[in-house]
Amino acid sequence: MGIESQCGLKMLFFPLMAHGHMLPMLDMAKLFALRGVEATILTTPANAHLVQPFVDRANDSGSVPGPMRLLLVPFPPDTGLPAGCENLSSIPPEEMPNHFSRFIDATEKLRGPFGGVLRELLPDCVVTDMFFPWTYDAAAELGVPRLVFHGLNLFSLCIADSFDRYRPLERLSAEASSLVIPGLPHRVELLTSQIPSFEKATGGLARGLQESESKSYGVLVNSFYELEPDYARHYREVVGRRAWLLGPLALCHGDGHDNAGRRDACLEWLDSRSRGSVVYVCFGSMSDFSAAQLREMALGLEASGRPFVWVVRKGGKEWAPEGFEERVGGRGLVVRGWAPQIPILNHPSVGGFVTHCGWNSSLEGVSTGLPLATWPLFADQVYNEKLIVEVLRIGVSIWRNEEDRGDDGVVAAAMIRKAVEELMGRGEDARERRRRARELGKTARRVVGRDGSSYNDMSNLVIELVDKKAKQFK
Repeated sequence: MGIESQCGLKMLFFPLMAHGHMLPMLDMAKLFALRGVEATILTTPANAHLVQPFVDRANDSGSVPGPMRLLLVPFPPDTGLPAGCENLSSIPPEEMPNHFSRFIDATEKLRGPFGGVLRELLPDCVVTDMFFPWTYDAAAELGVPRLVFHGLNLFSLCIADSFDRYRPLERLSAEASSLVIPGLPHRVELLTSQIPSFEKATGGLARGLQESESKSYGVLVNSFYELEPDYARHYREVVGRRAWLLGPLALCHGDGHDNAGRRDACLEWLDSRSRGSVVYVCFGSMSDFSAAQLREMALGLEASGRPFVWVVRKGGKEWAPEGFEERVGGRGLVVRGWAPQIPILNHPSVGGFVTHCGWNSSLEGVSTGLPLATWPLFADQVYNEKLIVEVLRIGVSIWRNEEDRGDDGVVAAAMIRKAVEELMGRGEDARERRRRARELGKTARRVVGRDGSSYNDMSNLVIELVDKKAKQFK
């Protein structure tokens, strides 16, 4: 059995309470449990319904030699957040700017309960979210190594290091419309309007994240070496941090996903479409488009003439052009609310993915071998677009500069139609994009299998932690 047998390690996983952070860390905990690690997930009571079914299914499957379990700590009271808010994903997007910092401040009040869990459990290692820098001190007091989980790729982490190392914003003129990021393996140029606000932050949380990461045992990344080899080397050799690439984490469920056998109506709709003909459109759980922009999206998808599945988070039909759903008829399916994204992306009739470039979604698209049309909204999504379009060359940008948007920031239907046609087209460029995407999809599935790069990175980390534990008892 080797490393897949009971290895005697106990690990504690503490994700940020947000769907995009919790789900990949749950997948990661399951992968460690498959190696014989006793994996415990820590969260708050209002998030238990997201974690407990996952834990139960993993334990009941009979494939997890290392048991998984859930521990709860109460969410702090008097946070200034809406009543009952214990998950960032429950905050409406339009209220996020006001509540994000309050939420992060509230989680820091969990320092005491977290320390109590550490003293009781005495794990051999803790994996905590990047937004929990204070967990380093609590773990260090007990001699427990802390691994940082980033919901980012190494490309984005290298860009963040470049901003910190070279301070290019300090030399940027007020008239400049773009900025070339210095010191990277590739030329990466950003519009000044695209530079995320966190790159402009120098104190408080930003400083705490950098300091705690530099002192921690290392970083776990939901990516794989073959996807970004130049940046894996750059991060390890130039940034100087230890990193284990364990992804794509969602592939811990095999070809499907952890949907407990659910068969969704939109999957049945896809069964009736021809292979590779459908474009899937989804912008994540935190997108907040105006009614005017949603109308332009509808008109652009209609004008493209392509079959589509479009997931719209906003309820109602107040944004829909008159007669839109009747005109697209059986060619287009509008899903309001939630859709089973990974099964949809894996469906043979889907041939392209229009995405907001959140890293989880981007990597899911890569893993299924699909070309992407990119529309980043905020934060690291801008960097992910650069990786997808300019480095990997498996995507097309929906808009490229400020002139592509109206004075109100709305991207016109014609731009959306053009991007969909380019994504799903039959020209040489489109065929090459699809070929590169298919090859990356095959590689993504290979690296998580036995002797793949991600499989071996996890094996090496488990062996290292086992050896570290053994030396403590000599």
